[in-house]
Amino acid sequence: MRATASGQWIGFLCLGITSIGWALNWPLIKILLQEWPPLFARGLAGVIAAFLLAGLALARGQSLAVSGAAWPRLLFASFTNVFAWMGFATVAMKFITVGEGALICYTMPIWTMLFAWPLAGRRPGIRDVISLVLGMTGVGLLLGGGGFEFDGARLLGIVLSLGSAVFFALGNVVNRTRVPLPPLVDVAWQVGLGCLVMLVLGVFFEHPDYGALSAVGFACFAYMVVVPMGVCYLAWFETLRRLSPVTASTGILLVPALAVVAAAMMLGEPLGIREVLAIGLTLGGVALALRRT
Repeated sequence: MRATASGQWIGFLCLGITSIGWALNWPLIKILLQEWPPLFARGLAGVIAAFLLAGLALARGQSLAVSGAAWPRLLFASFTNVFAWMGFATVAMKFITVGEGALICYTMPIWTMLFAWPLAGRRPGIRDVISLVLGMTGVGLLLGGGGFEFDGARLLGIVLSLGSAVFFALGNVVNRTRVPLPPLVDVAWQVGLGCLVMLVLGVFFEHPDYGALSAVGFACFAYMVVVPMGVCYLAWFETLRRLSPVTASTGILLVPALAVVAAAMMLGEPLGIREVLAIGLTLGGVALALRRT
């Protein structure tokens, strides 16, 4: 019994490390984007992180080989889980606040629930409708604080964040059968493939100034490589080993809430009654959806 309790505490500790590490990445990305363009910055960080994860997998004696039959699923997963999820969200940070981007992106369990109806035959129930209403009310409250008149740039940021959540949710439903690879190898391939495309697009279309990175920008970039794409993934795998999927997934909802708080402290973004209420409504709806998905 004590071993089980100890294992759970380690699981919760790893969940806390994951949540805090991923949450801090949101405002740090915003800072980094003042010096480097989004696709290039996120792509380069991801490619470096993928090599580090692959090296760690090899050090653990895991093979990086991918069977021919697994490639289509791996490529689709790298698009939904990395290129769309990370890439769209990072570009969106150029146009909207951290709080808006994080909260919209973390509505993905609601979209997963909706995709599961036509694609997996899981018809939404009353609780699912309530989760949708709560989530969309929270997002609407946050976005409509200054009225619903959006300029083109802000609207683009909202659409990209929403696209990030929707594609990630689609991937969750379509890729119900996991790619037959060890988790660390799977993440290394997905991050490497998805971020390589971002990097190539960034080099050719964003024309980054490679020498523009200041000491602060370099620190943000180094954090992005090591913590959210390295330490946090390892902590997340350990969390999933020790806690139930529902507990782990519900606990990860700390990420957007902590991201909003971190952005308020680091960037001076608004954090008042409206923001707190929006976070509570949205994440309440998402938590209900997670119980279903």
